[in-house]
Amino acid sequence: MPDSQQKLANKIIGILTVFFMVALLAVGMTLLISWKLEGGAAAINDAGSLRMRSYRIGNLLQHPEPVSGQQANLAGEIREFEHILADLRRGDPLRPLAPPRDNRISQQLERVEQDWRERIVPLLADFDRADDVELQTRAFQSYQASVRDFVAQIDSLVQAMERNYAFNTNLLRTLQVGLIILAVLGTLILIRFFFVQVIRPVDLLHGGIKRMLGDDFSVRLPLESRDEFGALASGFNQMVQHLQNLYATLEERVTSKTRTLAERNQELSVLYETTAFLNEPVGLQDICHGFRRRVRVAMGADACMIRLLGRDSEFMEPVSHEGLSAAFVAEESSLRCGECLCGAVLSSGQSQQIDTANPPPLMCRETCVREGFRTASAFSIVCQKQVVGVFNLYYRQERQFSPQEMALLDILGKHLGVAIENLRLRSREKEAAVYEERNLLAQELHDSIAQGLAYLNIQTQLLQDSLRHEETAEAQEVAERIRNGVQESYDDVRELLVHFRTRASHADLETALMTVLQRFEVQTGMAVNFKRQVGLLQVAEDEGIQIIHIVQEALSNIRKHAGAQHVAVRFEHEGARIRIVIEDDGVGFAPEASRSEDHVGLNIMRERAARIGGEVQIHSRVGEGTRIVLLLRHFSSPGA
Repeated sequence: MPDSQQKLANKIIGILTVFFMVALLAVGMTLLISWKLEGGAAAINDAGSLRMRSYRIGNLLQHPEPVSGQQANLAGEIREFEHILADLRRGDPLRPLAPPRDNRISQQLERVEQDWRERIVPLLADFDRADDVELQTRAFQSYQASVRDFVAQIDSLVQAMERNYAFNTNLLRTLQVGLIILAVLGTLILIRFFFVQVIRPVDLLHGGIKRMLGDDFSVRLPLESRDEFGALASGFNQMVQHLQNLYATLEERVTSKTRTLAERNQELSVLYETTAFLNEPVGLQDICHGFRRRVRVAMGADACMIRLLGRDSEFMEPVSHEGLSAAFVAEESSLRCGECLCGAVLSSGQSQQIDTANPPPLMCRETCVREGFRTASAFSIVCQKQVVGVFNLYYRQERQFSPQEMALLDILGKHLGVAIENLRLRSREKEAAVYEERNLLAQELHDSIAQGLAYLNIQTQLLQDSLRHEETAEAQEVAERIRNGVQESYDDVRELLVHFRTRASHADLETALMTVLQRFEVQTGMAVNFKRQVGLLQVAEDEGIQIIHIVQEALSNIRKHAGAQHVAVRFEHEGARIRIVIEDDGVGFAPEASRSEDHVGLNIMRERAARIGGEVQIHSRVGEGTRIVLLLRHFSSPGA
């Protein structure tokens, strides 16, 4: 950047300031001279009028006879003469009147005033005091003798003022001519200045740009100054030089960028292909084998191994390998966490790459060296910031991974860790589902078949006791009870089979519910009073199954325990929710005991309702029947 003294803006401001000050001075002088000329003309006019008034006074003195108003006119002329003298002495800005500020004019004016006061005024006073005509005549003659010299003094004053006026007039014309010359010269100087300092540099810059647009990168601008245009020319030359260098290396740069882009595309392809494979529903071995093959091909490795942390979290177990001898795999199968290169990666989570010809201290085993590998690398398999395993890449030649490749392999290790963890989660979900289903089956068996078998066991003991005492009638009665118990257990088994086979979809929930009610009527011989205030629910399949099982369980309890004569099932609204009410007029029971382990069926109903966001309410008293209410969220309904 040029110094402040060399800036083009400073040059322009400086030259314009000089021209402005010169023009301002010239204009100010012309204004001053014109003001003097204007006041001087009035002064010359008033000074010239003094001659006329001197003669007019003499004319008034020439006629001594009383004339009407003669004395008054004489006094007025005298006052006016003195007033003009006073204006010539001090000036009058209102007219304007300004006597020239010249020593000779001032001295001449003082002589006129002195002659007026010392010669003329006394004569006029003598004339005024004269009592007769003779005295007035002598006074007039004296005035006439003095007035010629007095008027000559006034003429000298007027001529001096006229010479000053002529001098100022010539000076004003000279200044005006000078202003014209200054305007012409200033314009020429400014034209020359702007041509040299602005127009020519802009033209050179424009020509350089045109040549550069024509692919002529050899163009350079001359550095003729150190102002803004000099800095602009220097910047232009640097830009052209940079473009020339870029153009010369363009092909090389394009090749480099293309190569880099191809590498990025390859990395993205590997990442996409591997991620897509890891999301496929396959087993652990298949996932590890597929991951191993893809990573080995993508990175050009001679061998690859994947190890996962064992259940004891102490040893790593090989789960997939390729390109390795059986002896290598056998020796590496018992690697502890923290031992050698791979164990250190498992402990720290930091990827490692070593040259086996110069192994670091942490490489305590020489398995890779004996296998003939020059480069060994280990990358962690991570899930939720926990290292769950390590995968290795081995090369028989020296191989140096770039930072991008290291980052890609770390990301692939994280994806593999997530896939392995997802497999384990799905396995746990299946185990949990099996456990839950077995738990439900156990609850169903405990509430039905187990109780029936316990009852039959007691009856069998009573039958044996009756037969031992040869009580035939009692034995027949017990046998009848056993037959009834067996039939009831058989019915329970059939009912459980129906429970586990029952399915409900969006379309057949109503059919399934009506089937349940009809089966209950056949089993018990009781008609079910069914009413609904809303249309049957539109639910998902798993929700429909839970609703059907809750209704089945409620009807089963009525059949087994209620001893009821009438049963009613209703679908009702309750605010924004829907109620399914199952009511009987049986023996009832105490609801406060319904949550104990002896009432497994009721607890199962509550659990099923909770799975679909519902609630089971039980209202009952001993001897007054039972009402079970299933409260559900407001499912969509096609209409009442």
